[in-house]
Amino acid sequence: MTTTVTAAVARNTGEPLTIEQLQLDGLRSNEVRVRMVATGICHTDAIVRDGIYPTPLPAVLGHEGAGVVEAIGEAITNVDVGDHVVLSAAYCGHCRQCRSGRMAYCENLFEEDFGGHRHDGTTALSVDGAPISSHFFGQSSFATHANVVETSVVKVDPGAPLATLAPLGCGLQTGAGAVLNDLRPEPGTSLVVFGTGAVGSAAIMAARVAGCTTVIAVDLHDSRLELAQQIGATHTVNAGTVDVVDELKKITNGDGVDYAIDTTAVPAVLRQAADSLGIRGTLALVGAAAPGTEVNFEIGASLVKGWTFKTIIQGSSVPQVFIPRLVELWKQDRFPFDKLIRTYSLADINTAFADSADGSTIKPVVVF
Repeated sequence: MTTTVTAAVARNTGEPLTIEQLQLDGLRSNEVRVRMVATGICHTDAIVRDGIYPTPLPAVLGHEGAGVVEAIGEAITNVDVGDHVVLSAAYCGHCRQCRSGRMAYCENLFEEDFGGHRHDGTTALSVDGAPISSHFFGQSSFATHANVVETSVVKVDPGAPLATLAPLGCGLQTGAGAVLNDLRPEPGTSLVVFGTGAVGSAAIMAARVAGCTTVIAVDLHDSRLELAQQIGATHTVNAGTVDVVDELKKITNGDGVDYAIDTTAVPAVLRQAADSLGIRGTLALVGAAAPGTEVNFEIGASLVKGWTFKTIIQGSSVPQVFIPRLVELWKQDRFPFDKLIRTYSLADINTAFADSADGSTIKPVVVF
């Protein structure tokens, strides 16, 4: 049985999304029908729209959905009709990484999240019989309803507002998880975040949860740096006005930072982050760059520092475990990510993308 839904469709590379009426087909056994209440907009949606990461177009993007379960397939056991859910990245569940609890590093990640169709090649969405790519990150949440794969569904506290929880599905999970799940900084250590958008802001909040006593925010926008102080940064650095590496050494009394997180994926910024590390420091890249992007690191004098460079995807999270923990931290005012959110209607989704790109909004959320 098909259902008519309203969705924002990416039809042509680099062009604004169009609001259209589409047909959503019937549930498969491993799917959950979700009525969307809200969905976050993430940088990954923008780079897929712009053709930097490949997904077949036309497509319904969106991968930070939040809503209410309206129906479940016969194989679904983790949620029931009426449950409130946040939607996260899909994973296959059967590869070696998934079986080891490392779902963020699923060996079939690109097929599960960017393939644009089910495993049998069908799409859940169409218009006048023509297929529209669906199941983006298992969900395609830029629509009023979606057929969502089981691995993308995370049951959450029904007392928490879904319009607030939506961004937990990707960006906020990525930043917070990089700190709490992967880097795991010791209390009393220093951590710097390059780029204080949604991912970087989540990392700052998580650093305070972890007990870091020196938390430094680096950005080009003073407004973002001011907000970073409100949510946990002990120091801020405007990279457009000072030598960042020198400033970070001053803040750390010449020792260099223990941990650095780069959310920008800009090679010059990554080099600054590496140069700012202290002995045995760790640099983590969580930002997405165009395939083929390279960065140069100095390896002579830095050899004796014994530093580490690593990449982190989705905060190295198991979404069904980590997202509910973030909700609990938010309820205790220890992870105040609601301060990052600005809401938009579906009709204004292209404005939301533009506001995110120019830095005027840290985390846009479309409310249906």
